[in-house]
Amino acid sequence: MEAVSETPTLRALLARTDLRLRLDEESAIQEGTIDRAVRWVHSSDLADPTPFLSEGLVLLTTGTQFEGTGDDAETYRAYVRRLTLRGVVGLGFGTEVVRDGIPPALAGACRDERMPLFEVPYRTPFIAVARANAEAIAAQSYARRSWSLAAQRAIALAALRPDGLGATLAELARQLNTWVGMYDAAGELVREHPALGLDAATAADLRLEVDTVLRRGARAGSSLRLGETPFTLQTLGRGGHLRGLIAIAAGDLDQEGRGVVTAVIAMAGLALEQHQGLSRARGALRAGLVQSLLTGDPTLARRIVRDLWGPLPPAPVVVALTDAAAAGADAVAELLELRVDERRGTLFFGRGDNGLVIVAPAGDRGPIDEIAARFDVRIGVSDPVSYDEFGAAVDQARVARDRGNGPVTEFSSVARSGVLSALSSDARALAAAELAPLTIHDAEHGTHLVETVRVWLDHDCSHEASARALGVHRHTVRARLALAERELGSDLSAFATRAELWAALRALDAG
Repeated sequence: MEAVSETPTLRALLARTDLRLRLDEESAIQEGTIDRAVRWVHSSDLADPTPFLSEGLVLLTTGTQFEGTGDDAETYRAYVRRLTLRGVVGLGFGTEVVRDGIPPALAGACRDERMPLFEVPYRTPFIAVARANAEAIAAQSYARRSWSLAAQRAIALAALRPDGLGATLAELARQLNTWVGMYDAAGELVREHPALGLDAATAADLRLEVDTVLRRGARAGSSLRLGETPFTLQTLGRGGHLRGLIAIAAGDLDQEGRGVVTAVIAMAGLALEQHQGLSRARGALRAGLVQSLLTGDPTLARRIVRDLWGPLPPAPVVVALTDAAAAGADAVAELLELRVDERRGTLFFGRGDNGLVIVAPAGDRGPIDEIAARFDVRIGVSDPVSYDEFGAAVDQARVARDRGNGPVTEFSSVARSGVLSALSSDARALAAAELAPLTIHDAEHGTHLVETVRVWLDHDCSHEASARALGVHRHTVRARLALAERELGSDLSAFATRAELWAALRALDAG
């Protein structure tokens, strides 16, 4: 942030020649001790004034509290230690009031505690020192307010330029004299000023932090430190519908700095909300093109897509389908929009009835895998198809997504498990009811009707093969099957009955 006036510090006080203050150099030997900000100047001759002090003060004293103590070093050391622990940043001793010069024991204690000590001559009233610091604070405050108004005016003018959002961020970076970056809803760095202002390691770490904030989906501001660089992060948009994030390479900003940043956040949020209307229109057009592809005639879709985003991906293609209700669906669409621009002619997407439809060349699934890695979504992927089979490919992707266990499921892996593996819990309930007469009889009489029917069907209804598998005589198999027919009230010689029983047994196995 630009320095717009002299900061009220002990060094600034000592530089006032009209006050004629004299620093004890040895007490301020530690670098930076006289450059800490002075919030106020207070005077007290109490032996322990700390209950009435706050951090960042300079304390003035005439030393009356030390009368009668002589040069007891421990008394002075304890006094200075109390001031140090309370956060006092400097001690001024008024000479020629109680005694000439600064007590050597006090000077020694200040040197031990690294407490800056200075002499206030008799002709300089304590109130003059306090007033000088108060004037510096007032001047600093006025300068900061003036800077804030000027900065907000410059930012407002920048917003009127052709690329208003980019110009606004550039002006913010200039006013704060630091790096400013803007990330979209997908966590991509879309603007930064100055360009390449962060080293690669810091930029990568910041990207991870930005992803974490955006993934929460809540509107928030936060501060963090990456290595030696502090950052302030501020989300853009409404909670649950974040449009991005602005990162500033600065730590805690003062009130005026926060006011300038708030103005930029408001302008950026408004610009992004206006941009959202255009995004909705693009999304509606994409959804219409998906419906056109589903008809099996890609001619219209090819013509429109070519004019707006480049050609459709070359066939054969794979079709992926994401979870329509997944958290972060808008962020997924934002990322895909970026990838479409980067991969012109090798990626298309749009919303379908059951989720976000993604089309990519069969040999290039990079964007699909990237989405699975970055977002908490489930994705089903079809077999390679031509555009004439687009509707069937969407159905394949839906089945793969709904039946998959991992982030990405290919239809080919689901198809290998067979048709019956897709039976629902309703089918398994019907299967249990179908086989109930046999299971009840087995439970009440210790028979093996269910096992016998299962083995018989698995061995192509061969009595000989079933008997060998069960380890019984073939007449035993015949008798069990006759009993099963009576319990079921069905003719086991009929193909439909056999098929029904086989399907019921497989449904129970799938459950």
